[in-house]
Amino acid sequence: MPINEKEYNGILFDQLSLLEEIEEVAKKENAQETLKLINKKRQQVERKLYQQPPLIGNCNAN
Repeated sequence: MPINEKEYNGILFDQLSLLEEIEEVAKKENAQETLKLINKKRQQVERKLYQQPPLIGNCNAN
């Protein structure tokens, strides 16, 4: 089932929220390798979220 751009962006923002929560714990535990991975994953999500032009194009419905 196709989703619209607003729903897709919501999913990406949810992923960013999860990464922020995990990052809090990783910082408390001084888990440097985990922090590196979190940063990499954040960059991947942000690349999708802020891609120009958007991933989901505007289709002209009849």
